[in-house]
Amino acid sequence: MLTIQGQPQRHPFCDGLTRRNFLKIGGLAMGGLTLPQVLRAEAAAGIAKSHKSVIMIFLPGGPPHLDFLDLKSDAPAEIRGELSPIKTNVAGIEISEMLPRLARIMDKLVVLRSITGATGDHYAFQCQTGRSHRQQPAGGWPSIGSVVSKFQGPADPSVPPFVGLAPPMGHMPWADPGQPGFLGIANAAFQPGQGAGMNDLVLQGVSLDRLRDRRALLSGLDRFRRDIDSSGTMAGMDAFEQQAFGVLTSSKLVEALDLSKEDPRVVARYGQGDPQNRDDGGPKLMSHFLLARRLVEAGARVVTCAFSRWDWHSQNFQACRQDMPLLDQGVSALVEDLYERGLDQDVSVIVWGEFGRTPQINKNAGRDHWPQVNCGLLAGGGMRTGQVIGATNRYGEFVTQRPVTFGEVFATLYHNLGIDVNTATLHDLTGRPQYLVDHAQPIHELV
Repeated sequence: MLTIQGQPQRHPFCDGLTRRNFLKIGGLAMGGLTLPQVLRAEAAAGIAKSHKSVIMIFLPGGPPHLDFLDLKSDAPAEIRGELSPIKTNVAGIEISEMLPRLARIMDKLVVLRSITGATGDHYAFQCQTGRSHRQQPAGGWPSIGSVVSKFQGPADPSVPPFVGLAPPMGHMPWADPGQPGFLGIANAAFQPGQGAGMNDLVLQGVSLDRLRDRRALLSGLDRFRRDIDSSGTMAGMDAFEQQAFGVLTSSKLVEALDLSKEDPRVVARYGQGDPQNRDDGGPKLMSHFLLARRLVEAGARVVTCAFSRWDWHSQNFQACRQDMPLLDQGVSALVEDLYERGLDQDVSVIVWGEFGRTPQINKNAGRDHWPQVNCGLLAGGGMRTGQVIGATNRYGEFVTQRPVTFGEVFATLYHNLGIDVNTATLHDLTGRPQYLVDHAQPIHELV
């Protein structure tokens, strides 16, 4: 791995992260020779696709659908809970009072109230692949980021096609950015915030502050090249490997991950969160919403995030009041940002967790696991927004109208990316062709 050494920061970003957290580039975090392999395949196939992208915001633990997007104001108190619905800017659609910013831009959003088929397991896998982790083919199911990396490669040769921003957590299945499965490490996520245990290849004497000094950078690279060339490594690189080596020292990716380059007013719009992990879940990193936008704008095709911890078996309503306003601010800022920058037709956003939570409030003022119903938010991607898909019964127990499967959600995202799920296949490790989704089509109300 290549690390561009940064100076210690007395004043970290608003979420407590320093620049150095974002400047570990390459090595295993990028899947070994990911870019050389992708570049070879891209050149051989003559691929030249438009830059469509997906931002996936995973809510570890499963948000309570009855307090989030499907409130039941007519239900008994032990189901209704403490929160009330509020009107949105689309007539007839109501969401939680904790989401006033999203309510004001409901015309740019889609509410999914009837997602079915959750396995009930505490992991990001189903939200990253659209499939259960049970009965996988040889090598395992690949995530959407790895599929897109394989099919479309980099939109910009200096930016990885698949970036995972999920921070480490106590329960690491929640921090899964999306695995490459049978597509192999060449299509793994680039993880700028992780990489513990990997050896660093350091540009000696070149700090972050001197990165734009081309002479210093070239001098550092020359020394670096001489050091590794003595072992014959450089001589063994073909043109694609040398191009990939250049990517690792490109300033475009570094600058996309450096929020000091962003307009301070935009940074302020996204707000400040909490860098501390919530129990065994994740921190509330508002900066990741903005980083996701900067990365897709720079050329990433899929960016995955994980926000806080939503496994609220106790004190559910206290947690709602703490976390939902931050999610409201971050997601609304992201969606408004995409529209203002003309990216709303090209960037699809999805916000969801692994399942919903029990209609019945337990004795600890919490809600337990309820895989019978799940919910989510969609935005962008050229979809027909300003609508609700599906409905549940009076108590939010079961889907009563328009069930939506995980596969349909993924078929929609692939459609938005320009990938036809009816014809696209990938070969698993036994050579057997596998469709990207099982028996699912894009959600017809949206495309």
